[in-house]
Amino acid sequence: MSDPAIEDTTRVVDGVMRSRRSLRAFHPKSVPRELLEALLAVAATAPSNSNTQPWRVHALAGASLQTLGDALVAAFRENRLPPSPHFPEPLPEEHAQRQREFGATYYRTLGLDITDMPGRMRQTERNFHFFGAPVGLIFTIDKRLAPHSWLDLGLLVQNVMIAASARGLGSCPQVSFARFHPVIAQHLTLGEHEVTVCGMSLGYPEPDAPINRMSMPRRDVREFVSFESFDMPPLAQAQR
Repeated sequence: MSDPAIEDTTRVVDGVMRSRRSLRAFHPKSVPRELLEALLAVAATAPSNSNTQPWRVHALAGASLQTLGDALVAAFRENRLPPSPHFPEPLPEEHAQRQREFGATYYRTLGLDITDMPGRMRQTERNFHFFGAPVGLIFTIDKRLAPHSWLDLGLLVQNVMIAASARGLGSCPQVSFARFHPVIAQHLTLGEHEVTVCGMSLGYPEPDAPINRMSMPRRDVREFVSFESFDMPPLAQAQR
């Protein structure tokens, strides 16, 4: 027998996750600090290995956000910091194909020709001003920790995006900030062992921006999940 309460919860939670988009255009309306604190508090219920909670979040708005953005754009233009590749070279073809499809869709939605390098550079610079969002988040971790703890931080980041969507906010996780850790560390006075993992733009969505309606296809579950024993009769499973 179905449980109406569970069905309602499922519908709401699934709806929030399916409707989430990585937004790149935001309304200038400010996000109240109490709202930001509330969503970060619920996001911090994310699991972590032995409850180590290895994350730190730095929230910026107003003048602090503008100042950091200006410094990051300047560092991007100077191009003096060593590169921080997001992917290995070469990227395995299965993943490279999806990356190419994303790039083509992304620039087409922005009205940019994919060969327009100056236009692409201008769009990349918008990353560092958090796409005009009223809130910028920088996620850091203690660099002495193992990759398992980075997974824990990833769970927090996902929770932040889901909690934001449930409150009518939009977000965009951005790994591009990792390369500019020295700039970020200077402006935020990070600890000796803190390292920048990613940033996030957060705010109210700009409803008329075509880029906010961009949606990429997801693989079918059966393409990336291996099901073992699920199709076997109960008796056969019990005898294994």
